[in-house]
Amino acid sequence: MLANRIQRRVTITTIAREAGVSVSTVSKVLNGRADVADGTRTRVEELLEKHSYPRARRRGSDPAGLIDLVFDELDSPWAVEIIRGAEEVAHAAGVGTVVSAIHAAVEPSRSEPARQWLDNVERRRSEGVILVLEELTPEQRTRLEALNVPYVLIDPRGEPDPEVPSIGAANWAGGLAATQHLIDLGHRRIGLIGGPAGVLCSRARLDGYRGALDTAGLALDPALILYGDFHHESGYIQGGRLLELPDPPTAIFAASDQMAYGACEAARERGLRIPQDLSIVGFDDLSVSRWFSPPLTTVRQPLAEMGTLAARMLFRLSRGETLETTRVELATQLVKRESTAPPPVA
Repeated sequence: MLANRIQRRVTITTIAREAGVSVSTVSKVLNGRADVADGTRTRVEELLEKHSYPRARRRGSDPAGLIDLVFDELDSPWAVEIIRGAEEVAHAAGVGTVVSAIHAAVEPSRSEPARQWLDNVERRRSEGVILVLEELTPEQRTRLEALNVPYVLIDPRGEPDPEVPSIGAANWAGGLAATQHLIDLGHRRIGLIGGPAGVLCSRARLDGYRGALDTAGLALDPALILYGDFHHESGYIQGGRLLELPDPPTAIFAASDQMAYGACEAARERGLRIPQDLSIVGFDDLSVSRWFSPPLTTVRQPLAEMGTLAARMLFRLSRGETLETTRVELATQLVKRESTAPPPVA
């Protein structure tokens, strides 16, 4: 019994380590590639036989019956929307979904959690993986490709690799629309609570904000631009800082709905009414935003649709099909509700 449990823990990395070769070399042996030296091939084959390692499933073969969704964290309704979209497609295909989190905030090194999800993907013989991570490392990518497991990224942190299938939203257009809406209402001092400065979608929303100000002939005031982490508390903290400025903004564009909720709370603590004294726009259109008090004006990011499309792309890849494009950006849409109004009369 114990021997069987140890045997099941053997991964492609284990084989590579014992053979003294790279993971990609083991992958070549598993997939019958000719560009491996005879002695190396024999050594790897012997270890594969010793550990009863299952031969890699080639794309287009019988499905494993599962797909994996891997997130950095699962503490946001943002993640739930993506899961909902992907699960609907998987359910219709008769395939199960396995959701896991790396918990990067709890374990900053990320090395052990990263190994765990990759090991689990290998053991489960997953049909494919949808990744919603700040970063897919070269090592992780190499191992997924060695396992012949297709994968799709959603909202990657940096500039998408043209060889890697990825899905995002029109973040620049969304930032432009949110800011332009506030300008059209008559606001001239508009604060921005952006997401992490190094994240692609954050930069795009900031650029949209800048573009709207520039088009309207409004000067960019660096004091009005602060950065959060997309979560409620950072919106509360940074919203408070904006409102404590000697010349505070009359409107705030928060780059996520959760940060907008936090900014609203900071405003109320200071006796400000929304939208009579301060207008606030979010980004995401989470399901709770329409029930917020007041209902939140926001930019709708099609999160469920992103999950849906990722799952469809994944199944096509698992069948060995070629995608027409590896990068898809879905449209965003401004949803006007009751958290925005013209600025108060001086």
